[in-house]
Amino acid sequence: MSLKTLPEMQAYRLPKVCAFEPDADAIERWNAGVQASQTAENTITVLDVIGEDYWSGGGVTSKRVAAALRAIGNSEIFVDINSPGGDFFEGVAIYNLLRAHPAKVTVRILGMAASAASVIAMAGDEVLIGKAGFLMVHNAWVVAIGNRHDLADAAKTMEPFDDAMATLYSERANVKKAKAAEWMDAETWFNGEQAIAAGLADEYLAADQVTEDKTKADANQKVNAVRRVDALLAKSGLPRNERRSLIGEVKGGKHNATVTSTHDAADLKADMDRLISTIRS
Repeated sequence: MSLKTLPEMQAYRLPKVCAFEPDADAIERWNAGVQASQTAENTITVLDVIGEDYWSGGGVTSKRVAAALRAIGNSEIFVDINSPGGDFFEGVAIYNLLRAHPAKVTVRILGMAASAASVIAMAGDEVLIGKAGFLMVHNAWVVAIGNRHDLADAAKTMEPFDDAMATLYSERANVKKAKAAEWMDAETWFNGEQAIAAGLADEYLAADQVTEDKTKADANQKVNAVRRVDALLAKSGLPRNERRSLIGEVKGGKHNATVTSTHDAADLKADMDRLISTIRS
């Protein structure tokens, strides 16, 4: 068990009418190039979207984290986070894996721990955050398709998940659950200072422990534009298969089509930005 008395989270798969998607605002604000300047021994990195990422073939999964924990054994671990979130269920699974670790877990929020990544961050016995870092909490959200009974069922199914997150944040911050629920309802962004003041983090992460890989940040802009389009189309109610077919057509027919030049990458990003503007207008 974790050194802290942390609550276990229960999460069961939603009905078929529902599908979790990442948060478009978090994706837009995420700098994928932020990373640790030096990686400590026994470090698990969470530097991508949570869950398998359709658009890049990457993502941080509970399967990968479980394998890393088996390799580390019972030693103290560090968890470096810079993630816009993603799959809620994968986030809960990773949180529970870290919570069950028998030695100290130190979480370092290098850049962003948003949405499902903020759930993972709560598993730390100690949570450090950079002054320029961010932690974002909100209610879990889904795309639901069906008649009014399906939609009512989806809303009812969501209630225990939001309640579990409110319990987790409130126990970490030592505030009433109603206060944590207010944070979630408002989709609250905490900077480093605010996260510590709220009780969601313990101390600042030293500035010299964080750096930026500009090459990685630039390379990620293309796929981030695609992720944002996917998330915004999801919020507009377009089913997943139709969204991916539409985006695939813009990209030339392949969800992970290779871009062969900087010019091609810029053209693709421009196409995605125009599509984003159209969706929002």
